[in-house]
Amino acid sequence: MAATKTAILSVYDKAGLLDLAKGLTKNNVRLLASGGTARLIREAGFDVEDVSAITHAPEMLSGRVKTLHPAVHAGILARDSASDEKDLADQNINKVDYVICNLYPFKQKIAQINVTIPEAVEEIDIGGVTLLRAAAKNHTRVTILSDPMDYPDFLQELDRGEITEASRNLYALKAFEHTADYDAAISDFFRKKYAGDGKQHLSLRYGENPHQKPASAFMRGEDLPFRVLCGSPGYINLLDSLNAWPLVKELRKALNFPAAASFKHVSPAGAAIGVPLSEVERKVYMVDDIDGLAESGLAQAYARARGADRMSSFGDLIALSDKVDVPTAKIISREVSDGVIAPDYDSEALEILKKKKGGKYLILQMNESYKPPSQETRTVYGVQLSQARNDVEIHPGETFASVVRPKNSRSLPDAALRDLTVATITAKFIQSNSVALSLNGQVIGLGAGQQSRIHCTRLAGDKADNWWMRFHERALNLKWKKGIKRPDKSNAIDMLCSGQVPRASGIEKEAFENNFEEVPQPFTEQEREAWLSKLSEVALSSDAFFPFTDNVFRAARSGVKYIAAPSGSQNDQAVFDTADKLGITFVEQSTRLFHH
Repeated sequence: MAATKTAILSVYDKAGLLDLAKGLTKNNVRLLASGGTARLIREAGFDVEDVSAITHAPEMLSGRVKTLHPAVHAGILARDSASDEKDLADQNINKVDYVICNLYPFKQKIAQINVTIPEAVEEIDIGGVTLLRAAAKNHTRVTILSDPMDYPDFLQELDRGEITEASRNLYALKAFEHTADYDAAISDFFRKKYAGDGKQHLSLRYGENPHQKPASAFMRGEDLPFRVLCGSPGYINLLDSLNAWPLVKELRKALNFPAAASFKHVSPAGAAIGVPLSEVERKVYMVDDIDGLAESGLAQAYARARGADRMSSFGDLIALSDKVDVPTAKIISREVSDGVIAPDYDSEALEILKKKKGGKYLILQMNESYKPPSQETRTVYGVQLSQARNDVEIHPGETFASVVRPKNSRSLPDAALRDLTVATITAKFIQSNSVALSLNGQVIGLGAGQQSRIHCTRLAGDKADNWWMRFHERALNLKWKKGIKRPDKSNAIDMLCSGQVPRASGIEKEAFENNFEEVPQPFTEQEREAWLSKLSEVALSSDAFFPFTDNVFRAARSGVKYIAAPSGSQNDQAVFDTADKLGITFVEQSTRLFHH
């Protein structure tokens, strides 16, 4: 009996092959196979022909050319059309109905220690990939099997007389994924070998933790959007950099001021625009001795971003929207910081920064014209997640145009629009849940990554209170012992202003007091309340619903007069009414800004 169907088999992984050959033979399918596949089937006693039976050409080049022939691929790619039937008849070529193929073990080879390029090259499959792609392309007619796990289901359908369209579709998808994964592994291997100059591939010291090696950053088909001018980036450095850069870029675009951000653990510790600093602010932010500060909007932006929460900013990754000048570099030079990303650097500023950390300070230069793709993908526990990038733009005059409470209110003041913009753009890049408080063009309190909104609001409010207490006369005029370092000063000020001064005698209290020539007394509750009552005109932005009145009450205690948040919660009305009673303007910010 003449065979009515034809199968071509060419597999490296021979699991289940003989059961498959038995099932195909049982269903009167003609078997054509290459190399070791044909040999194994033949030795098992099944009828099989070499592919050369239809190509009339021997295997060549040590087996590297076996199936690359029109007799094979015309038979696979032919459709059920008159013109294709005529072409096949003219060349005496028969259709191929089933292709069973999987590929050389390239991934396994390159996973070996010290594998060489020639060794890896030998495991790059050519004919197999071509078979898979051709059969998958023509899957409306041809069945392609690339996974031995699919053989049993395939044989069950074959015994019933037909491979369903649904099965052919799924088998084709699996084949396309097989070749895509294979090609990605090859390109990744050669990117590491041939693009080692940092243009497309950059080896990192390690991943999130030192034991997570190897680690790398790379782009497929284009250069990385940044250059390393000094130092060696780590995985978290780049997570911070690539979240911080768009924040300052968006602030710059929205408000037309130089912008800066201080990032730690993939959330901003501070963010600000270059609103001029008062004399008191310069002292609070420890920049009153920086030459040229008043003439540098960028330096003032970073002074605000770093100064808002000096404890959280310790060891930060800095993002700057503009070309880095000398005053900005001088501020950075004396702070504990891991690195900086900016579009450019003055030559003198660059030399100042290169001296940090013994010449190992991380300096990245960002390509300002880079636009990320509209779709972004990440891997979590081996699972690929994909979404449209959060490219919503925040505009002062548009984003905050819908005032919910008080009704019939006048337009928001420019300062409120500015500060709501700073808070909202910053909230867009904070790990959710997030709440940001802003004043004078800078963030003064952040609540990030808490599961409960009220805990975010409390955290942000507490930080804003701490920030404001640092402006108290007693905090401004502390008498330090000679030689006390800036981080120790920051820590002592934080303890004093947050009410954490140790009260019981012991080594902790002794350590605190050793910072001072004159030991300051803790703030009394009356002092704190009196001073905090002077904090006002603060803007708050929430990345999602502000769902309960407790958030509004806590915000009001930290001088909040403007709240921007999406509406739609079942409890909106109570929140709006509470804001109204407390003299807070509530603005509907219509876009949720979760960030994870």
